[in-house]
Amino acid sequence: MENNKVLVIDDEQIVLDSVKKILSKDHYEVDTALESRIGLKMALQNDYDIVLTDIRMPEIGGMRILRDIKRNKPLVPVIIITGYATVQSGVQAMRLGATNYIEKPFTPEELIEAVLIAKDTAVEEIDMEQKIIHEEEVIKVLERGIKDANFTESIYQNGVDALENYNLTGPEKLAILTGDIAWIEHHVGRLPDEQKQWLFDRLSGEIW
Repeated sequence: MENNKVLVIDDEQIVLDSVKKILSKDHYEVDTALESRIGLKMALQNDYDIVLTDIRMPEIGGMRILRDIKRNKPLVPVIIITGYATVQSGVQAMRLGATNYIEKPFTPEELIEAVLIAKDTAVEEIDMEQKIIHEEEVIKVLERGIKDANFTESIYQNGVDALENYNLTGPEKLAILTGDIAWIEHHVGRLPDEQKQWLFDRLSGEIW
């Protein structure tokens, strides 16, 4: 069956209109969401073959959208839309489960190519284990985070690169970077208040 139903989440209407115009001409069915919270709800409640999401948006950022889609629908390809300042984050997102990224402003050819690659690789998407496998490593990160200000700053500045010395899966890293307290506690048990606060700060910190 052809993969032809696409969801685009971006807080710029011009981007939504542009993507819809380009892909509709190529016979894709395209839904759009200007608000990230609504877009995430659409992604989880409906069946899409591909999701494109901006990385920096009010309310919910693209990394959290990637996290929740992969947790609930791990085989759905996610393409990250980045600006010049967030290209590095797009590359990092691919290490955390995204299929590809595309930089704004993009040409119609670049967009179509990214979507075609996502379609071609959809059957090869790796279903990453959506549970904590390395509990001790996760706790090590949280313990270091509340004690080491330089480590915390490195996470703000470098994102997933700051965790390269830890034996963590993509979902584990994404949970830490996006402050997913509930998911982590579900697997490791109740966390100390200091660790929960450190994770909560990941939500408010603009690290992408």
